[in-house]
Amino acid sequence: MKKQKSVWYCGECGHKQWKWAGSCPQCNQWNTFHEEVELPASARKFESQLVEPVRPVRLKEIALKETPRIQTKIGEFDRLLGGGIVPGSLTLVGGEPGIGKSTLLLQLSQSLADQGLCVLYVCGEESVEQTSLRAKRLGIESDNLLLLSETNYTYIRAQVDQINPDVLIVDSIQIVYKSELQSAPGSVTQVRETTSEFMHLAKGKNISTFLVGHVTKSGEIAGPKVLEHLVDTVLYFEGDKQHQYRMVRVVKNRFGPTDEIAVFQMQTTGLIEVKNPSLIFLEERKKEVIGSVILPTIEGSRPILVEVQALVTETAYSAPSRRGTGVDLNRMALLLAVLEKRIGVPMHRFDVYVSIAGGLRILEPASDLAVIASIASSLKNRVLDPSTIVVGEVGLSGEVRSVPRIEARIKEAIHMGFRRCILPKYSLSGISPEFREKMTLIPVEFVDEAVRNLMANG
Repeated sequence: MKKQKSVWYCGECGHKQWKWAGSCPQCNQWNTFHEEVELPASARKFESQLVEPVRPVRLKEIALKETPRIQTKIGEFDRLLGGGIVPGSLTLVGGEPGIGKSTLLLQLSQSLADQGLCVLYVCGEESVEQTSLRAKRLGIESDNLLLLSETNYTYIRAQVDQINPDVLIVDSIQIVYKSELQSAPGSVTQVRETTSEFMHLAKGKNISTFLVGHVTKSGEIAGPKVLEHLVDTVLYFEGDKQHQYRMVRVVKNRFGPTDEIAVFQMQTTGLIEVKNPSLIFLEERKKEVIGSVILPTIEGSRPILVEVQALVTETAYSAPSRRGTGVDLNRMALLLAVLEKRIGVPMHRFDVYVSIAGGLRILEPASDLAVIASIASSLKNRVLDPSTIVVGEVGLSGEVRSVPRIEARIKEAIHMGFRRCILPKYSLSGISPEFREKMTLIPVEFVDEAVRNLMANG
């Protein structure tokens, strides 16, 4: 009997080496190596791999044709994927437990099954009875939707060969295993090998496949990073489970735009698509509130108006507190330093709390000026004009830099009833006369100029 070799895999990035180490040389993370038995080499490594050899084709001989799409009848989901599901694609859906991944995929299954497509839903984490109870609660009933409670990939593959479904959904990839691998389900080797098998299965049989992935404490999908490289599309669920709104963000898409988002509202009947997110995020806004500023942000190709809130209080400790929800804390620290240096505000004497209302996370630099405006409003105890929007990137010298797609932001603000806009001076050239007539534009070059204008018109 041939002696089995042990190898060490990093749980974060999937790096392989023959000896244990405290720190991974690839991703520099500590205590991430796990010992696993190396899979012996074979002539055919993957069960789902095509046997027929593939020959190279000249580029000019390839007939170009439009990529076919399967419409899901869920408008926001179709827009996320770039117009619908591509047959034979492999999509990874990630998110925290209980945030709505299985609910959305069950609704997706119902919509596809109603169109006559055969959908196989592998519910490895639940029994078919438990999944059917949730399906009935969502009003899902279809003869074309098949449930399979199985975690062994070989048995799943046998059912796929027998049924030959149009769509395959696996919930979740961390629970599926291959029996010839001695490592436990969810390990680096199991996740990598099973995902590779599903990739060959999707491409070889032209089955649109969805894999559900759990996330770690840091918000990343559990398993090696190679998992995201193997799939065609990566969707992340965002939002607080305590709130009713869920954001689905496209992180990777080989067949459409990336960084798009779709907003859904969680109800007892499932996830309901929100076609006007700006209205949802501003519906509970109080107009005469100190520390509140409206920011026109861009998520993917869609402009969205969100409320930036700030609370500034005198600190009782030597080290002031800096807390933020929905904003980058490093960026916030930079903006506080600009306030203290360029405007002369002693921020070291105050605790600062900043929040994006509604649970949305804003990372674009165009939010800088709105964050500074909300902090200044709370610090000066002044109510800002509720019909004003604020947008602009702030540099370390206090200059306000231009932002992309300013016209789309202003168009959304006009649609929502706003009348004034404080924006970078260098963004004026990108605004047509049509919008200048409907919106009062106040260009600023430095951050102190923006703050003075806001306080004068508050």
